[in-house]
Parts: sequence; C-alpha cells; structure tokens
Amino acid sequence: MTVTMPRDIEYDVIVVGFGAAGAAAAIEAADRGARVLVLDRGYGGGATALSGGIIYAGAGTAEQRAGGYDDSVEDMRAYLEQEVGDAVSGETLQRFCEQSPALIDWLKRQGVRFRGGPVPSYKTSYPTDDFYLYYSGNEKAYPYALHARPVPRGHRVLAPGMSSGKVLFEHLRRSAKVKGVEFVPLCRVHELLSDGDGRIRGVRYRAMSANHPHARRHRVLTKLTGKTGTWLPGLVKGAVEHAEALWAAAAVDGEAHARAVILAAGGFVHNREWMAEHAPEFLKISPLGTPGDDGSGIALGVAAGGRTDKMGNVTAWRFLSPPSAFLEGLTVGRDGRRIANEDLYGATHGNVMMREFGGAGWAIYDTPTWRKVKDQIREQTQLFQRLQLIYLFTLGRKKASTIEDIAVKNGIDPSGLRRTVDEYNRDIRSGAGDPAHKEPELCPPLETAPFYSINISADSSMFYPIPGLTLGGLIVDERTGEVAHRDGGTVAGLYAAGHNAIGVCSNSYVSGLSIADCIFSGRRAGAHAAATVQSASGDRDQL
Repeated sequence: MTVTMPRDIEYDVIVVGFGAAGAAAAIEAADRGARVLVLDRGYGGGATALSGGIIYAGAGTAEQRAGGYDDSVEDMRAYLEQEVGDAVSGETLQRFCEQSPALIDWLKRQGVRFRGGPVPSYKTSYPTDDFYLYYSGNEKAYPYALHARPVPRGHRVLAPGMSSGKVLFEHLRRSAKVKGVEFVPLCRVHELLSDGDGRIRGVRYRAMSANHPHARRHRVLTKLTGKTGTWLPGLVKGAVEHAEALWAAAAVDGEAHARAVILAAGGFVHNREWMAEHAPEFLKISPLGTPGDDGSGIALGVAAGGRTDKMGNVTAWRFLSPPSAFLEGLTVGRDGRRIANEDLYGATHGNVMMREFGGAGWAIYDTPTWRKVKDQIREQTQLFQRLQLIYLFTLGRKKASTIEDIAVKNGIDPSGLRRTVDEYNRDIRSGAGDPAHKEPELCPPLETAPFYSINISADSSMFYPIPGLTLGGLIVDERTGEVAHRDGGTVAGLYAAGHNAIGVCSNSYVSGLSIADCIFSGRRAGAHAAATVQSASGDRDQL
C-alpha cells in the first residue's frame, strides 16, 4: 500500500492523517470512485491503533440482540443527550443513533469482527477476554440512569488483550489498500494550496522516503516507543527525539494536488503551548495519543479560514476499576470533601477532580474492601491492569490505623475527611443510601481499621498516570463535514473529521464514543467530498 512519494497526478481526494477517521474517509471516498491519497506523519494507525478498540454503538446491533439486550434509537439518544450536550445538533445526534447499527455493519464489511453475548456482572473500564460487549460509559450511574434506560453499548473489536485497537486499524488499512487508496507515511503537511477563488486544491508537505537509509532505524524506534509513549512518555523521550532528528535530516519538500482535502490528523494534547492556552488545568495529565496529536491539522484549517470551538474541553481518565471493589471506597479532595460517586465513568469522575478539585484526589478504603479488591484481581483484570496493580499494592498505597491518620499521611484535612466518612456511614447504616447516589451494591460501610489510601491525583506517579486527550477542533457543517469559514459559509474543498473537528464527543468522553465518531465523521466527509468531485467532473464533461 505504501508508495515512496505521491505520483505526479491530480487526485480527487487527499486525506491528511491515517487513523480511524482518515481511514474511514479514504475508504468511503474510494468506494464512490474517487482517487484517494492519504498522507500521515507516522506509519498509520494514530491513537486508534494504540487504543482498546471500543466502538460505542447501539439502537439494536446484532451483538446487543445476541446478548439479549433490547435497545432503540430513543434509548440511545436519551442517554447520549446527557453526554453530548450542545456539541452537535439534535438532528446530527439523531442521525448518529439511527445509523449506529449500520456503522457496525460497515466495519464488518471491512473485515472487523465483533462478538455479542453476556456482559460482565461487575463494572469495569475494560473487560477481560471473556467479554466483548459491556457498559462502557455512565449508563448505570447516577444521574444518567434517571433519564435513560441502561443498555450496554461498548462493542469491543474481537482480539486478545489490548490489541483490539491495532486489529481494528489493520482491517481498515487492508480495506483501503484493496480499494486502491495510496498511502505515504512519514509525511507532514504544513500548508494547504488554494486557487484564486480560495478553493483548496492540494497540500505542501515534507516527507521522508521509505527508501531512505534512515528509514529502517526510524521505524524501529517508532515501534519500540509507540505504546510506551502513550502511557509513560517520559521513559521514551530520548528515543522519540532521536527518531524526530532522523526524520528532519532526511525529509524533502513536495506537493500533491486534489479537488478536496480532508483533515483527520488528531487532536492537540502533545502541543504544550495550546494546552497551556486553552486548558492549563490539564497540563499535568499524561498525553494520550501519538506525537502527531500536536494540533497541526487544526492549524491548517484555521489558516484556511476555519474557526474552532470547545478547545478547552479535555478528557482526563482516572479509572478506579477493575477490580470493581475499588469503586466501593470514597474519593476525596484535599479538603476531605467527596469528589463524586465513584461508579461514574473514569473520565467523568476525572473531569470533576480536575476542574473542581485542582487535579488532586485520594481513594480511601477500609480493610474488608481492600481484601476484596485483591480477591477480584484474577477474575476481573487483564495483564496490563495487573502490572499497574503491582504499583498500587506496594509503593502506591498508604496505610493507617485511623481515618485521621490516613488523612495526615496524605495531606488531606483530617476533620473534612472525618465528616465525609461519618456522613457516608450514617446514611448507609440508616438505609438512606449513599449521599452521592452510588449504586447500593457498591456501598459497604467504611469503618474497619486499618485504612488504606491511593493517591489518584493527576501527578501522583508516572506509574499511575491520568491519561487524556483533547476534544475541541474545527467547526464543520454537520451535514457534510466541510470546514466552516469564519466569515460565513464553508471553506470550499476542505473537510475535517475525527479529533480535527467538533463532533459527538466534543463535550464528554466515554469508551468507544471517540472511535465511533471518527468513523461517523470520516465517512461523512469522504462521501461528500467524493460526491462533490464527481459532480464537478460531470459538469465539466457536459460543457
């Protein structure tokens, strides 16, 4: 699929970025007869290939039905309205929900496999290989369950361990290749080309040839640092910088021309200047993605006249489970106040901690719950989760004989923590239930010494990071994916998709919603770009 450099022809569509959104755009455009070129600063895959490979889908997928779960467009929309808010219009959200079963079917046609069946009986941020359908968001948590009937919608790509994201992308890559899409890796687009009328007509780039003597070393370094760089970027900083130097020494200038350009180059969590400007309270999180998530795609759109929104929206993931007994403790801030009900999805709970508690928090447990956590490890966790638990059960926890002592050891206000614990225990014992409305089965009293704590703060440890990514981007026409112009209308010939664009998950994040929106928005842009090009060609043929 790889070509050394773009051929000297005019393409119909150029896609900048080759993750889920770029691949979906390229496949959709190729299916409609377009000649498609994809340019990517890496080797393809983006954050998608590093992810857990979850697709948020519902409204009656075959996998839901196989598990005996009845879902509808109305139920799916009622839940997502709470997550999506004003990120997209009601019409777009309705279309997203209506098309959800067909999105899974489209992925199957690209070779992606899913499995229905039962869901875990416990709450988890990522299931074991026994399960490929699960509650991947806030469906069962307060207050979301008050407004929508809980239904599992997390569809995990069929693959072992944490390889689901990689397997997902490889199927998309293979499908694009079969359909004739040309792909150039190690290619960074730095300028959009336009004609006298302001219509986008192509790109300028710098690229390192796959045949260059540095290419093999660059590929090895990239492969070695990819996954580690996502979770522990500090460990591989030197290797990443060396790979960057190899590329810079070998890259050459070039141009490629097309009648439409689709920006699908990811978010900007690796752009520290933009993070400091738009979301300074999230500077301590661990950037989740690839070095390509530097905002370059968004910057190209802005330079062409586009406008952005929701640039301060960042998702920060503090997953407490699995094991699910970790949800049975209390999470508190520095003043001892409760952060939120612990059974919220990790990014929802993390957002409260980051924005309302300064990114600082602790989870407090008593002895019976701490023992229960250990008992659940074998049944509820994947290998990568167990590796993190080694840290949490050794260097990552503190122990004390009283609530006041565990507070002092962590720098928490002792009287504040005592009030929180006493209020919680009183309401549990009285039958009133958790003051924060956590599910009753997750609410044992917290009263048996010794007590244990985990530091869940954003900067707690490199071995227990809070990963996160940006959600804002270019405003687009929600019917077509065309980039909105700051002076009105759209930028002719320019589209945006995935994390380059405002979409369904630009206000809030739950597992699978980002990739689902990448596929949804990528296909939308690819279909409209190809149709527009074909229409223009037909008009010229009639002259």
